[in-house]
Amino acid sequence: MPHPIMYRDDDPGLARLRRIALGYPETFEKISHGRPVFCAPKMFAVYGGSSKTTGAIVPYPHALLVKVDESERRALEQDARFFYPMYLGPSGWLGLDFGAAPVDWDEVGELVDASFRLVAPQRLIRRLDGD
Repeated sequence: MPHPIMYRDDDPGLARLRRIALGYPETFEKISHGRPVFCAPKMFAVYGGSSKTTGAIVPYPHALLVKVDESERRALEQDARFFYPMYLGPSGWLGLDFGAAPVDWDEVGELVDASFRLVAPQRLIRRLDGD
């Protein structure tokens, strides 16, 4: 049984994230577990997620999930806009809740860029950098 779709195509946050994420070399979007996922070929960004806090599942339908470098993790975790996503958190991912504060799209671009660089093959990173 497939997962239900957990986003709306007309979501303006998703539209802005698509413009950012699909601008990376050889990036494509697919639906996984009911959510838009951006890959190159490995997953580097997800729109929407959830967290498990004190036994309850908290949905974040308007959020960005990205892989973060361990050197950045501690600082990001101190920011109340970020959450530890179910399933992906143990693999080095954090979520940015778009509903927690006005979205800084420059920051979103930096997070997506850093996540892309952590998971993409070196040839795509060289292509991104113009080498």
